Amino acid sequence: MEIAITPVRALRGDLQVPGDKSISHRAVMLGALAEGETEIENFLPGEDCLSTIQVVKSLGVEVHIEKDRVVVRGGGLNALQEPENVLDAGNSGTTMRLMAGILSGCPFFSVLTGDASLRRRPMQRVIKPLSAMGARITSRGGNAYAPMAITGGALCSTTYRSPVASAQVKSAVLLAGLFADGTTTVIEPARSRDHTERMLSYFGARIQVKDKQVSVWGRPKLQGCKVVVPGDISSAVFLLVACAVVPGADLTVRNVGINPTRSGALEVLKEMGANIIIFNERQVSGEPVADIRIRGSRLKGTTINRAIIPYLIDELPALAVAAALAEGETVVRDAAELRYKETDRITTVVKLLSQMGADIIEQEDGFIIRGGRALQGTECESFGDHRLAMAAAVAGLHARGITKIKSAECVNISFPAFFNTLNLLSVQ
Repeated sequence: MEIAITPVRALRGDLQVPGDKSISHRAVMLGALAEGETEIENFLPGEDCLSTIQVVKSLGVEVHIEKDRVVVRGGGLNALQEPENVLDAGNSGTTMRLMAGILSGCPFFSVLTGDASLRRRPMQRVIKPLSAMGARITSRGGNAYAPMAITGGALCSTTYRSPVASAQVKSAVLLAGLFADGTTTVIEPARSRDHTERMLSYFGARIQVKDKQVSVWGRPKLQGCKVVVPGDISSAVFLLVACAVVPGADLTVRNVGINPTRSGALEVLKEMGANIIIFNERQVSGEPVADIRIRGSRLKGTTINRAIIPYLIDELPALAVAAALAEGETVVRDAAELRYKETDRITTVVKLLSQMGADIIEQEDGFIIRGGRALQGTECESFGDHRLAMAAAVAGLHARGITKIKSAECVNISFPAFFNTLNLLSVQ
């Protein structure tokens, strides 16, 4: 599908974004491991989360879907059944890595695979600690890439020092730790997003968090519950950036998750001079939630590096567009993890913005953007990356002429109504 984006005069509206992708995944997985019924409201019915549902259904779990409401009927930690076929994670790294942790604790054989893009993403980072806990895992490329063949069960608890700050690695080990006797601990070089530990606690597991160290006690009795998924801040940020530089723009996004391990993009936008107000803060299903209002202003360049990177890694394509439209220089460093997403997002973001006329230089672990150049509409590839397609659309709103985005249907992974939402907000 090709989408054409035309420039806008202003953006105005009051809306909600789809449910958080990370939380939707975890709610289904823990619902599958819990006893009784788990009701999930505002579930994200995107392709990645639907892959998670299909995987747990293949493991014998009863799941019912009604638009953005999902009911999971779990039978406890020991109720999952050996699948009759290969488990397909689609394009979802979260599905593959977190389910690898769960399957490592199950006393049967399973195979996890995904699409061509996912089969190129590194899996050794989860295979190594899960194997050390006792799972037998064999995969392609010398235990580097999917498919992964897993024979699980009889795990030992562990203390794992992760070389990278990765919520997916941490979560895989913690989920495997549910099946082990004793306490399993993950220590990270920097604290990564904490949705898994929050939700484990919400479902009844014993969790201890000390700065960069997280521990889970094995063999808990997880209890099914009601989960209300907040709006996905990673989706909201694209709309916020779209409005940030437009004089007269005024947008309110309701019920957005503002988890401090995910809200780094809001801090960066504030540093750049964005007119952002966060209000009506509250807790919903163990997660901090708020409403966010942004009005158009003039942005300036900034530096994005070090400790804040894990808290905005998925939002960097949107922030790169903000930087291209800002005055002055923006430097992004310490973001090499971008190279291991759905695409190499350092290379693809640089290619996109260069093609539109931005002054952007690729670096090994990020990029340098000298903002202020007028962007020009162009015909660009999404490379099947939902974040890149949305970044191209936001840039196209502020470019001269028409921007055409190829393979734009990839936004269905996280924000199926994204282009319709832009149309509703746009004042021509």
